[in-house]
Amino acid sequence: MGGALVVLGLLGGCGVPTEDAPRAVAPPPGPFPSPGAVVGTPTPTLTAGRTTEVLCFVRDDRLVRVERRVDGTPTVDAQLQHLLAGPTPAERDTGLTTALPGAVPVAAARPRGTDVDVDLGGAGDETGRSDEVLAFGQIVCTLTARSDVDTVAFFRGGAPLGVPRADGSLSRRPLAADDYAGLVEPR
Repeated sequence: MGGALVVLGLLGGCGVPTEDAPRAVAPPPGPFPSPGAVVGTPTPTLTAGRTTEVLCFVRDDRLVRVERRVDGTPTVDAQLQHLLAGPTPAERDTGLTTALPGAVPVAAARPRGTDVDVDLGGAGDETGRSDEVLAFGQIVCTLTARSDVDTVAFFRGGAPLGVPRADGSLSRRPLAADDYAGLVEPR
């Protein structure tokens, strides 16, 4: 019986203490999804260790975001090289392809603050073919999925290149994912 009284005494002391007056309580940091809202995938962060790399491929003439787990955050140029390598066999089995081979001969990517300059190798014209629109969309949407990249500009031989946007117009200004929003497959 004495052990039971000790247990009851200890349990009674585990409650929340009372206060003489009410006090304000700060809410935890948000944002909070509203009920029924779709929670999007967070933007990849630039930390060491296992992280998510976003690449944009093509399925049925639409841009599709693919998330891959990688050991560390790749450089901008390394992420571009991963995109140029194309979908993995497992990704191809889901119908993913790429518009990049042959459409856009990419030479290198150079970060410039939160912007990236992509140099295109070889000669080419500015026709705005549909496969070029998807190819440029793949590059822009892949690189701007990074938290450290806002826009992508394209150059050939050091000169700004007119690049097709989703609406078919050519732009020599730096491009963002919004320029290809109409081509992105909804999640």
